[in-house]
Amino acid sequence: MNKEVRIKIKTIQSADEEDGEVTELFTFGKLSRLKDNDGYRIAYDETEVMGFEGCRVALDVTDSFVKMSRTGKANSTLFIEKGKKHHGHYGTPFGDFMIGINTDELKNGIGDNGGDLYMKYTIDVNSDFLSENEIFVNVEECNGKA
Repeated sequence: MNKEVRIKIKTIQSADEEDGEVTELFTFGKLSRLKDNDGYRIAYDETEVMGFEGCRVALDVTDSFVKMSRTGKANSTLFIEKGKKHHGHYGTPFGDFMIGINTDELKNGIGDNGGDLYMKYTIDVNSDFLSENEIFVNVEECNGKA
């Protein structure tokens, strides 16, 4: 299975007690099953508007975790797993650093025809709080219509 899909991503990022900064992204990509049939991969190319032109993003989604990978000009791999903290390498065009991700919520509604994914987690750098993040992902089949 390898379907053309429309992807809508809404992120809310809050630092301290400030109101969250909301960002919305609409793009096209592919939805496929993971090799072990235990989940799905949502993949898309980033553009200049997204800040990481020349990068490919893949979200490997299961009921228990999400692996977010970026490859290209900036590389990173982050794990989102409810109730657990993971440390990961986060690359940007301006430099790389290590971050900690502590996941509060993960709701996976992705299936063969698309669906919704929700993640809520905090990020720290060197154990210092950086931000609280919420990501809403909606995936819909294109049915040949871009």
